[in-house]
Amino acid sequence: MKTLTRAIWMTAIAGLAALPAAAQAGGMDHDTPVSVGGGTLPAGWSARTDRNAPLTSVKFVPMGQAWHFTMGVAAVVYRDADKASGNYHTVAKFTQTKPTGMGHGEGMGLIIGGSDLQGEKQQYTYFLVREDGSFLVKRRTGATTAAVTEGTQGWVTNDAVNKTDAGGKMTNELAIGVQGGKVSFTVNGKEVYNTDASKIDVNGNVGMRVNHMLDVHVEGFAIHKM
Repeated sequence: MKTLTRAIWMTAIAGLAALPAAAQAGGMDHDTPVSVGGGTLPAGWSARTDRNAPLTSVKFVPMGQAWHFTMGVAAVVYRDADKASGNYHTVAKFTQTKPTGMGHGEGMGLIIGGSDLQGEKQQYTYFLVREDGSFLVKRRTGATTAAVTEGTQGWVTNDAVNKTDAGGKMTNELAIGVQGGKVSFTVNGKEVYNTDASKIDVNGNVGMRVNHMLDVHVEGFAIHKM
């Protein structure tokens, strides 16, 4: 009996060791696409998922004058008509409606300077916030990404970014202004970062990026020439 009990115990331990690290931590492996009943997009819109995950993991729908995302993977959405160059300003208000259930925050925000967004040489700059009160400015070139904010690993805490409340909800208005060779990134009307336009992607598609396992409502997405 003792030998049988020990065998069962050792089998259980081996099974636990085989579980992915994310599952052991109570989270979900973000590399595994989760179907959210998506697969179609509003007229005129295109999407590019990370790692070319299936579009069924992206649900992006209009709600009146706003938009709503339900994400199983991370993706960018954009319209060919939404291209900008020179001096311009883009803005949108992002509301995370509930917790991700993953044990850590995920980002949502704007992209600018998009090119070849369906190809191997996709390129854009993105500006995101997440539930712990931090922001990110990053560039994607093909399959690689790199933080723009000098001296950081990427995410930077800033008091301008609203954190989630007890129910996992938060609202932040993000804006990017390109003018006179400079780029300003603001959250809720306060600048959190600025840089030279020559250091990032500014000419091309403007759109939105929402990461995996997020439920996000977006209002007021717009692009204005300056």
